[in-house]
Amino acid sequence: MIKTFICHLRKLDWILIISVILLVFIGLLSLYSSSLGRDSFLNFQKQIIFFAVGLFLMFFFAFFDYRIIKNSPYLILIFYSFCCLALLGLFFFAPEIRGSRGWYRLGGISLDPIEFTKIALIVLLAKYFSMRHIEMYRLKHILVSSVYVLIPASLIFFQPDMGSIFILISLWLGVLIISGIKLKHFLILVFCGILISILSWSFLLETYQQARILSFLEPQLEPLGVGWSQNQSRIAIGSGGIFGQGIGKGSQTQYGFLPEPQTDFIFASIAEEMGLIGVGVLLILFLILLSRIFKIALMGPSNFSRLFASGVTIVLVSQIFINIGMCLGLLPIIGISLPLVSYGGNNLVLTLLALGILQNIYSQRKNGS
Repeated sequence: MIKTFICHLRKLDWILIISVILLVFIGLLSLYSSSLGRDSFLNFQKQIIFFAVGLFLMFFFAFFDYRIIKNSPYLILIFYSFCCLALLGLFFFAPEIRGSRGWYRLGGISLDPIEFTKIALIVLLAKYFSMRHIEMYRLKHILVSSVYVLIPASLIFFQPDMGSIFILISLWLGVLIISGIKLKHFLILVFCGILISILSWSFLLETYQQARILSFLEPQLEPLGVGWSQNQSRIAIGSGGIFGQGIGKGSQTQYGFLPEPQTDFIFASIAEEMGLIGVGVLLILFLILLSRIFKIALMGPSNFSRLFASGVTIVLVSQIFINIGMCLGLLPIIGISLPLVSYGGNNLVLTLLALGILQNIYSQRKNGS
């Protein structure tokens, strides 16, 4: 038994695992620092528990044969349907926090069905397109897959959570491109996207959402209003210099000038207190992690495994790009956290779970199956 367990451990991608642990460690270090300023270590302590749970699930799914999921289309549809029902239930059972209904409250724990929906869609799209990759010239497959994305995206829109919608759309488009969508169909999708964006500005976006976009385009319009967050983020990043101000010594983080230093703007907090060196280490670790996932995608033993790994890559890249872009003032603020680094149990646990499935794909490849 012990020899079998050790043999399984040797088949895992330990470069990926170590990069994940180091990324979480940097996030915990930043959480500890920002907790000093708040004089509350509750989030720091909870994040450690979330990490322990996520690490357990990662290793559990690393030894769980992913082909059971791959070969169970009804199980995939049940999981997807459950996620959609959970999103619908938010309107009736979730508390309203700052105008949004995004989490279920179970005692001291918040459950975010959006994070589960991301995993469900990655699996569902991987299964759908792996069975139809030679028929991607047919427009009906694009339309059917768009419905799978549109249902949860519509429910998320009315929460509202524009950032998560963007992630789901990026996932869908990315998997379409990897599956071999025709250029003509892709250009039609781009045109429809532009048209929907124009109509959304006039009829769908709330006033505060329009204000966020306008403040991004013209940050001096309201430097003390909606533009405050990004201005403070840029100040924090610029004040870090090469070596940073030191853990627990960042003025923007410690004195409350930097909003949400544990979630949306944790990158700015890291840049302020750990400097360019800390940011460089963070980005290198992300590059290592993504390169290992990309390697799994290229060498996956089946179309499903390759598309699943590609889907995980697309989601992670989208979140990293948007979060850092928000902190640098290159993108509007749409509430996307930095994966594995920002505080948040749902995102951390489910990201580690997805990486566990990738580990199983990697070990199956080494087995030649």
